[in-house]
Amino acid sequence: MSTYPATPLASKTFTYPSGIPYQVDTDTNLIRGVQKGYNLCNSTTETQESLCQTSFFTSLDDFCLWAPPDANSTVADTEGEMVAWCSKPGYGTRLIPAGTLTGLQFLKTPDYIQIVGFMDQTQINMASGDYGGEMDPHGADLRGNPMGGIMFSQAWNSSWEQVIEWTNFMGSNSFCLKACDPAGANAASYCQHIYDRIGCAYNAPNAAQDLVFEACDADNADFPGVYTDTAGAVVTYTQPAESLGAITTMPYTATVPASSNCVTYTSSVLFSALASVTASASGSAAASTGTAKASSSTAKASTTGTSASASSTASSGADALVVSGAASLMGVVFAGLFLA
Repeated sequence: MSTYPATPLASKTFTYPSGIPYQVDTDTNLIRGVQKGYNLCNSTTETQESLCQTSFFTSLDDFCLWAPPDANSTVADTEGEMVAWCSKPGYGTRLIPAGTLTGLQFLKTPDYIQIVGFMDQTQINMASGDYGGEMDPHGADLRGNPMGGIMFSQAWNSSWEQVIEWTNFMGSNSFCLKACDPAGANAASYCQHIYDRIGCAYNAPNAAQDLVFEACDADNADFPGVYTDTAGAVVTYTQPAESLGAITTMPYTATVPASSNCVTYTSSVLFSALASVTASASGSAAASTGTAKASSSTAKASTTGTSASASSTASSGADALVVSGAASLMGVVFAGLFLA
């Protein structure tokens, strides 16, 4: 049986809305099976049971996250089957239930947009306490995670553009979503997908805070994995193989880019269209057993904090490092759980 598709997902291009096929992943002789959902989505597919795998990301109030189709699921088990959960109606996807999102920071830079946030992940079918993993349009077999998952944006033009390079880390009641300008010369470098074990703090440096909803302009961060050492030399970090065990130290700390023109918003205004949206019956059942609702955390901090206790199921920062057994939010506990 073949391992790779005839055409990698990241090499497939489509126009929205007229050029979207029912499924973009049509290979059937590959080891991971067939695409879970579909890409041709409209008002008839916009339910809380939708299997739409076409995603959108433009602004603070207009984005979709990849999350499981079934309640109480882990990212490790469902990364290839994730479906789109969106912050506004009209795309034919599932909608993020009211109250799920508890804090967001949106940054628009010269080369990419990103949103980092806090959430009650049980409301979008993620198991309580799941440290999660990363989704991107590549994957070890080039079919993407999720398989067939594509994204569009109006961040750079009034018309919809397909985003070729993007990453989405989900877990520990938080997330980061980054989409790179398809016309940018360094899209693949700013949305690098090979650093799946070091999380949001290194892939999407930010200053997000729980209970705060803000949008800012910002400078570009350094390329993920690239830093300047104490001698002034530019160095590219090499992520160690999972077989070597947990990453316990990092040679650098990612710098959060300077931001400006920040505007804060009220979540009820941003997401008024979600006011009546609830989790599906199965999702609600999972949520009722959850113990790690982000908004109930007593330690609300920037997502650039250092670490949190491994016994905590909801960290207050989007760190990416495990040190002496302490599990940081969005950290290397992802190792071995998903394809890069």
